[in-house]
Amino acid sequence: MNNIKKTIFVLLIGILLLGFKKANSYNEDSIKPSQLNITILLDLSDRIDPSISKSVPSHYERDISIVKYITEIFKKNMESQGTFMAKGKLKVIFSPRAQDSNVNIFAEKLNVDLSNMDNKKKKEIYEKLTDSFSYNLSKIYEATIAEKKWLGSDIWRFFKNDVKDYTICSDPNYRNILVILTDGYIYHADSKDRYKNRFAYLLPSTIKEYKLRNNPNWDKQIDKLDFGLISKRNDLENLEVLVLEINPAPQYQNDEDIIKKVLSKWFSEMGIKRYAIFNSDLPEYTKQRIDAFIK
Repeated sequence: MNNIKKTIFVLLIGILLLGFKKANSYNEDSIKPSQLNITILLDLSDRIDPSISKSVPSHYERDISIVKYITEIFKKNMESQGTFMAKGKLKVIFSPRAQDSNVNIFAEKLNVDLSNMDNKKKKEIYEKLTDSFSYNLSKIYEATIAEKKWLGSDIWRFFKNDVKDYTICSDPNYRNILVILTDGYIYHADSKDRYKNRFAYLLPSTIKEYKLRNNPNWDKQIDKLDFGLISKRNDLENLEVLVLEINPAPQYQNDEDIIKKVLSKWFSEMGIKRYAIFNSDLPEYTKQRIDAFIK
């Protein structure tokens, strides 16, 4: 009788373990990564002028490398979703919009929305995405550098007025990610607002004015004076922000720390819970940082 009970007990345990394994297998297979909604905001200021910065690779080449790598991440997300279920969004934007009609023609081709595409079109996008983005972006940089009409990027006003419309999808199945490529100094001729120790810009001259350079207590000084960027909203909790290519003036390396603190404070005040800010680096290291943030 004892042997029969032992046999029954072993069989029951085996059935339970098999059921547990199947349940776990089902859960793992049923988990799908979020759809990606990635927006890349480019700063077409003189930061990309090869005659000003002698960096190798040049800053515009680093920008293109970054965008190409993000297209590869986007394609891998398409694979993980499966063709039918892939509904990701990827676009490159400029703020304000370029005045050059040729630039805008190329810019219009840097926008992909899989949510309204059939499988045939998605397959075509998958095969041509990286080459298409690389080609059109290269043409934009070539035209901008040749004309030397630096468009700049009004990053402050973009967050004030347009960020939700451009970057946030209300569908909870999407991860809304904004990637900003900028040297970290924020300025545009249309945004010169100032209120007490808050600004719509952050320039080397501003940092100098507040005696933050070569000041061992610069961080305490920022807190004491409430120095920083003017915050106009606090509703961006559904947005993740990755800032790349921070590149302070070579003779003022600690500007990087000041820029990161000011941007971090600004992002937090706008309700952004997840963000990262990185300096300009060799493409291989920048790719690792993108991986860590997005994947």
